[in-house]
Amino acid sequence: MNAPYDGDRAQGTGGPSPAQGAAPGAPVPGQVPPPAPAPDHDPYVQDAYDYDPYRSQDLSAQDPVTEVMYDRASHPPPPPGTYQEAGPLYAAPQAPSHGPDPRVWAQTPPPEPDGPSRHMPYGDHATTTRFVGVDSLVTETADDQPAPDAFAHLYRDQEAAPRTVTEEAPVATPAPTKPAGKASGLLKSSALMAAGTIVSRITGFLRTLVIGGAIGVVTLNDTYQVANTLPTMIYVLVGGGALNAVFIPQLVRAMKNDEDGGEAYANRLLTLVMVLLGAVTVICVLAAPVFITMMSPTIADNPDRMDVAVSFAHYCLPTMFFMGVHVVLGQILNARGRFGAMMWTPVLNNVVVIATFGAFIWAFGGFTSTGMNESGITPEGVRLLGLGTLLGLVVQSLAMIPYLRNAGFRPRLRFDWKGHGLGKAAGLAKWTFFFVLANQIGLVVVTQLATWAGEVAAKQGHGGTGITGYNYALLLWQMPQAIITVSVMTAVLPRISRSAHDGDAAAVRDDISYGLRTSAVAIVPCAFAFLALGVPMATLLYAGSGADDAQNIGFILMAFGLGLIPYSVQYVVLRGFYAYEDTRTPFYNTVIVAAVNAGVSVIAFLVLPERWAVVGMAAAYGLGYAVGVGVAWRRLRTRLGGDLDGAHVMRTYTRLIGACVPAAVVAGAVAYGVTQWLGNGAGGSLAALVTGFIALAAVFLVAAKRMRVEELNSMVGMIRGRLGR
Repeated sequence: MNAPYDGDRAQGTGGPSPAQGAAPGAPVPGQVPPPAPAPDHDPYVQDAYDYDPYRSQDLSAQDPVTEVMYDRASHPPPPPGTYQEAGPLYAAPQAPSHGPDPRVWAQTPPPEPDGPSRHMPYGDHATTTRFVGVDSLVTETADDQPAPDAFAHLYRDQEAAPRTVTEEAPVATPAPTKPAGKASGLLKSSALMAAGTIVSRITGFLRTLVIGGAIGVVTLNDTYQVANTLPTMIYVLVGGGALNAVFIPQLVRAMKNDEDGGEAYANRLLTLVMVLLGAVTVICVLAAPVFITMMSPTIADNPDRMDVAVSFAHYCLPTMFFMGVHVVLGQILNARGRFGAMMWTPVLNNVVVIATFGAFIWAFGGFTSTGMNESGITPEGVRLLGLGTLLGLVVQSLAMIPYLRNAGFRPRLRFDWKGHGLGKAAGLAKWTFFFVLANQIGLVVVTQLATWAGEVAAKQGHGGTGITGYNYALLLWQMPQAIITVSVMTAVLPRISRSAHDGDAAAVRDDISYGLRTSAVAIVPCAFAFLALGVPMATLLYAGSGADDAQNIGFILMAFGLGLIPYSVQYVVLRGFYAYEDTRTPFYNTVIVAAVNAGVSVIAFLVLPERWAVVGMAAAYGLGYAVGVGVAWRRLRTRLGGDLDGAHVMRTYTRLIGACVPAAVVAGAVAYGVTQWLGNGAGGSLAALVTGFIALAAVFLVAAKRMRVEELNSMVGMIRGRLGR
C-alpha cells in the first residue's frame, strides 16, 4: 500500500467509480480512453474521493491542470452569470497613516477588480485561455506545433489583445530598412504635390506670357481678366470656400467612421455640388451684363468694351461648374491619401489655353504688331479665346476620373442628402459663405479702382498699371505659397482634422507649428527675393508686352513682396480653426483683412498718382493680412489652451528674416548694377536675375548657418542624403 494504485488515480481525478455504475475500463464520454485498461477496483479505497464539497457550490469549477483529459475547447465552461458568482477574495486594505516601510520589499497589492480577472491572472478570459500541456495534448496532438516559448508569460501584459483558441500566431515581418515616420510620409506627399504645382505654375506663366503676347497687358487684357475672374469669384463665394474648409474635414470623418469608407458621403457631396453649381451657372450666364457692370463701371461705360466683356463672360462663367467638380474629386482623392492628381491636372488646362492663344496669334497676329483692342477684335477671335478658356477647365475636371477609378472610388449620383451629415456641414458653411463674401467685396473694390486707374494711366502712356498688371504680379507672387505652403498643409490637414476630432490639442498644435516653420524656410527668402528682384523678374517674363509695361508690373510685384510672409502664416493658422469645424472665427478674421485691404487701397487710389495707385493697392494687400494674422494667432492660441508653440515659431521667423535682410540688400544692388550695364531687355533682365539670385542665395545660406536655423539645416541634410553626399 506504499505506492498509489491506478484505481486511486482514476478516482482521484474524477473518474467513474463502481458505485456510479461504470464498468472498469469503460470509456467515459468526453474523454480519450487510456492506453491500457485500468486494473480492477480496489475494495480498500471505498470511493473516498468521490465526494467533493466544492462542486455543489460551483458546478463549473474544474481544475484543467489535474484534469489531464479535460478538453476546454470542446466543452467550454458555462458563460458568466449561469451560477452564483463567488464573493470577493479579500477586502481592500485600509490606507496606512504613514509611508511605506522601506524594510518591506513588497507592499500589499491592491484588490483585484470584479469580473473574470478575479479568477485568472492578467485579465485572461476563462473561455479563451490556453493551458500549455493540456489543451495542446487533447486538441492539437496531430498538428505540428512550434516549441512553446517558456518566457512568453513574462511579456503577456505587453500584448495588444488576448488571443483566441483558433487564432494563428502572427507571421513575423522583416523590419524596414528605413523608418517611415509621419514626417517622412508628409514630406513625400508634399514633394509630390510641390512637383505638380511647380509644373502647373510654370505652364501657368507660359500661359500668361502667351496671353500677353496675343492681347497685350492694357485695356483688352483688362477686359478679358474681368470676365475670366468672375467665375472664380462666384464659385468661391457659392461653395468653393465651404468645400475646402468644411466639407473636407467632414469627408475625412466619414472615411473614418462610415462602413463604406465614406464613399456614399462623397457621392452625395459630389451630386450636391453639381446640382448647386449647375443652377448657379445658368443664372450667372443670363445675368452676365449685371456682373460686368458690378465688377467695372469703367468697362460698362464703354460700349465696345462692354460688348466684348459680356461675350467673354458667356464663355468663361460656365467654367465655375467644372471648377467645383474638379475640387470635389480632388479632395476625395486627398482624403484617401492621393495628392498628386489635384496638382497635376491643371497642367492640362494651361496647355489647352496656351494652344488657344497660340492659335489666336497664328490667325490674327501678336499684340506688338496688331495693337489689338476691343474695337479691333472680331467675333471669331472672341469665340476662339472664350471656347479655349472653357475647354481647358473641362479637360482639367474630366482628367480626374481615371485617378478616382485607380483609387477604388466609383462616382455615382446620389440624391439622398437628408440625414447624412450634409445639413450639419451646410450649417457650418454659412460662416464660410460670409467669409468668402467679405473677401470678395474687398476684391471687387480693388478691381474697380485698379481698372479705373489703369485706363487713366494707359492714356498717359503707362501700360501694365491696371487690373492686368495687378493680377499678373499677384499670380507670380502667390507661386511660393501654392508650391510650398499649400502643398505642406494639404498633406497635414487630414491629420489635423483627425487630431481635432480626437480632442488631441497637442497634436494639432505640433502640426500647425510644423507647417509654419517648414514653409517659412522657403517663404521668407522668396518674399525678400520679390522685394529685391521684382523688376528683373517681370521684365524677363513679360518682355513680349513691352519693356515699360513689364517694368510697371515689376514695381507692383515689389510692393506685394513682404506681404507673402503674413499671407502664408494666415493660411496655415486658419487650417487650425477649420479642423475644429470653427468657421465663424475665420469669417471675422477675413472681415478684418478685407476691411484693411479695401480701406488702404482707397487711400492709395486717392493719394497716389494713377501710375502708382495699383502699387499702393498691392502693398495694402499684404498689410491687411499682417493685421489679420495678429488677430487669428491670439484666437487660435486660446483655442489650443494658451500654447501655440509661439516661442519656437517666432525664433525661426526672426532668424530667417535676419538672414534675408543682408541677402536682399546685396541681391538688389547686384541686379541694379547689371541692369544699368546691360539694360532692361530680356538679356539684361536674365543676367540681373541670375546674378542677383546667386548673391541672395549665397548670403542667405551663410547668414542662416551662422544663426543656426535648425529647419534649414534639416532640409539641407535631407537634400544631401537624397543625393548620397
